[in-house]
Amino acid sequence: MMAHKNPAWIEIIPTDEATGDVAEAYAEYTAPWGGVDHILKIHSLNIPSMHAHVQLYRTLMYGKSPIRRPEREMIATVVSALNYCRY
Repeated sequence: MMAHKNPAWIEIIPTDEATGDVAEAYAEYTAPWGGVDHILKIHSLNIPSMHAHVQLYRTLMYGKSPIRRPEREMIATVVSALNYCRY
């Protein structure tokens, strides 16, 4: 299995080349649009980090907090824009 680069220049395992744990993780984290977001694919060489990333995201965006969900999305959008990040 050969790793390829995504738009962020980080080695990834493409969906069509994924096997084993990587294929299972991709199946688990397939987005509603039908694919796996690049932000998760950057973890394809280290599946435990992919699971940790998803857990952190879910905690930050859906966990108990005085900050409402729309406000969390606005914060994420502003931080991404300030970092010139498409995600």
